[in-house]
Amino acid sequence: MTKKSKTIVILAGPTAVGKTSLSIQLAKRFKTEIISADSRQFYKEMVIGTAKPTSKEMDGVPHHFINSHSIQEDYNVGQFEKDALNLLGDLFRKHDIIFVVGGSGLYVKALCEGIDDMPSIPVEIRQNLNAEFEQNGIECLQKQVMESDPEYFEIVDQQNPQRLIRALELYRATGKNMSYYRAQEKQIERPFNIIKIGLERPREELYDRINLRMDQMIAEGLFDEAEKLYHYKNLNALQTLGYSEIFGFLDGEYDREEAVRLLKRNSRRYAKRQMTWFKRDSEFVWFKAEDKDKVIDYLESRHS
Repeated sequence: MTKKSKTIVILAGPTAVGKTSLSIQLAKRFKTEIISADSRQFYKEMVIGTAKPTSKEMDGVPHHFINSHSIQEDYNVGQFEKDALNLLGDLFRKHDIIFVVGGSGLYVKALCEGIDDMPSIPVEIRQNLNAEFEQNGIECLQKQVMESDPEYFEIVDQQNPQRLIRALELYRATGKNMSYYRAQEKQIERPFNIIKIGLERPREELYDRINLRMDQMIAEGLFDEAEKLYHYKNLNALQTLGYSEIFGFLDGEYDREEAVRLLKRNSRRYAKRQMTWFKRDSEFVWFKAEDKDKVIDYLESRHS
């Protein structure tokens, strides 16, 4: 460890791997608090489809950036970086260690390293891409990103048109793709230690958990929740897994059975992209999701 006296522990991994349960156990063990770095859990209107921990599951552990914003707010990764750093400044007055939990790789990266400002984009490029999306659908955007930046296509949320449009507008405006700009980013030295822990499970076991979780969400009323949010379906916050598939059903594009199939398939694909993102970061130390004692031993050896 360096001479820095404060530490954040990143607890990352794919959806349904078991981050929430373990993070709460660890936070209780170290008598501290949790920052969520799952961008989908920020929004208070999105409950069932984001697998937020319930008050009972939180078990008295303070959580931050859960239900912190409305879907009608334009909240992005740059704002999260600033807000989370300010929050850490406050939390470090009470605690030496804070857990940061989530599967949104870009948000974890922003907190740990910072993100560079991207070039400004001429408004007509963005307008043209929005028009292409309205006319030809998301498949048109997916195809263009896959061709212009296959590396980024592996890790981007392929169901989020705004993320795809962002990649394409950069490429059209500058001739350089998102992977190029990500490689140019300069890591910012943070005034705290950073320990990165990844959780994993065998693929088939993880996929079974994802399918089961989706069945549970549906039983809890996911379709009803999406229907209540249908009026806001074009907001960026709702261009995401768990909702866009149901909006397609509500639009009459396919039946309910197909919507369920897409929910499960896209969740599995999302988990694969999450693992691809985090596995590329050599600072992560990986543990089986059930190895709580090994994680505790590792943290105590590092945080001493």
